[in-house]
Amino acid sequence: MESADGQRGRDGGSQRRSPLDVIMSQIRRKRAASDRKRATSDRKPLGRFLSYTSDRPGIPEDEEDRGPRSASVDSERHIGWGRVCVFLQQLGKKGDSRSLSLTHCDLTATDLLELGEALGCVPLLEVLDLSWNGGVGGVALQSLLGKLQPPLKELHLVACQLTAADAAALGGSVAVLPRLCVLDVSCNPQLAQEVDGDGFRALAASLSHAASLTALRLQACGLTADDLDALGGSFRYLPSLRELDLSCNKHLSGGLSRLTFHLAHVSHLEILDLHLCCLTPADLRALVQVLPSLTALTELDVSSNKEAGDVVPPLVSALPLTQMRRLPLNGCSLNDASFSALALAVPFLRAVDVSWCKVVGGRLSLLLDALQPSIILELRLSSCELTTDDLRHLAAASGRGRLSSLRVLDLSYNGSTGDVGRSALFAAGGLGSLEDLDLSLRPSTSAPCSAWLPALLRALPGMSALARLALQRWTAGSQERRQLSSKLRKRSVLLEWDPDEKEAAGSTEGQEEGQPEE
Repeated sequence: MESADGQRGRDGGSQRRSPLDVIMSQIRRKRAASDRKRATSDRKPLGRFLSYTSDRPGIPEDEEDRGPRSASVDSERHIGWGRVCVFLQQLGKKGDSRSLSLTHCDLTATDLLELGEALGCVPLLEVLDLSWNGGVGGVALQSLLGKLQPPLKELHLVACQLTAADAAALGGSVAVLPRLCVLDVSCNPQLAQEVDGDGFRALAASLSHAASLTALRLQACGLTADDLDALGGSFRYLPSLRELDLSCNKHLSGGLSRLTFHLAHVSHLEILDLHLCCLTPADLRALVQVLPSLTALTELDVSSNKEAGDVVPPLVSALPLTQMRRLPLNGCSLNDASFSALALAVPFLRAVDVSWCKVVGGRLSLLLDALQPSIILELRLSSCELTTDDLRHLAAASGRGRLSSLRVLDLSYNGSTGDVGRSALFAAGGLGSLEDLDLSLRPSTSAPCSAWLPALLRALPGMSALARLALQRWTAGSQERRQLSSKLRKRSVLLEWDPDEKEAAGSTEGQEEGQPEE
């Protein structure tokens, strides 16, 4: 509903107001005040919720108010957990006595201090996730860590602005959590940033007491080559480690050999993520030396390391190819030899990603001929300088059923494929399992899609699993846009493309007219 000031502005600035205007203005002011009051009361510190007793519906009164203080421990825990549930409901979260997630909640230091006290009410807690709360790091977190109970199996602290001091405190907690399986402290760039590095080294050393650890995620934690020595020293005590994520630590460049020396101790490792670490050819050659010891490996990610291209052939040769499921090489500056070596692994992979590798253009058939239809689920070919012939080969592979299980197909940033190639792809069929299709152009370009859009419209009934279609920077007539939007809207398919200029202008004009809200 519009304001009285806005109404006077459209009436030519008249200062006279009718009695109805006065009454409506008063109603609006009262409603706005009420809305502001509700907005400020919806978000209360955790401590307030934990201190509520009989005035909160559905929460039993304190035993102290009802009688002697000799109430059973189980009853006290039930009361305490009830108060925690009230707080979760206020944040739109759900939880149970075994799993507590408070991600993206803007938690304050006060919340954490009270939450630490509340952990005594959930002694069977197995999963605690405080990720994406920038205010978590500091003294409050360190106090909370001291309250963690032995049954805890997973601890997630992604993007919590943790410091080296937090790392040291975390190390003390890890040492007394015998069942801990998953530790995720990714996206905390200050975690290892200290002059002497003692904080992270304390955490690394404590891992020797975490024999049950199966997943260790240290993505974007500011790790350096020096930190790898401390980390690797604990590997001999981690017989259950299956996943190791060291990605997005660019300062590891040139020092990976200080870790690979220890990797042989975690021979059961299944997932190793080293993408975007600025790895050098020497780093990758050191990795190649230890790969034969990792006989359980199924996923290796060295993508976004620009100097990896020359080392791909020996890398592929050292892998247990028959059990490999993911080997993304996007952004690795592949050459002819490395592209041919990748083709040897493709028959076993569930996901193939060679995006941003220009060598793919004109040679896509080499990969397509190696695909296994019952295995491949993702094919990412963004910015590969694909040609019209490449799309024709893709269409032929689709028609032969080689893409029958494919769920993700990324052909974005390939503007030179031609309308004929796109039409052939959609006319071939065989994309019944496809859920995500991206045909977007580069941000600095645009082109009409009228020539191949009819083929896509005819193919849509056969793409029954489609959930997302990205067509950014493609232009079309108003009728074509309405036709496609209508078809996809009926199936709840997410359509991503730039708004039509005329439609956007019309929408803006409608807003400028100032139509009152109902």
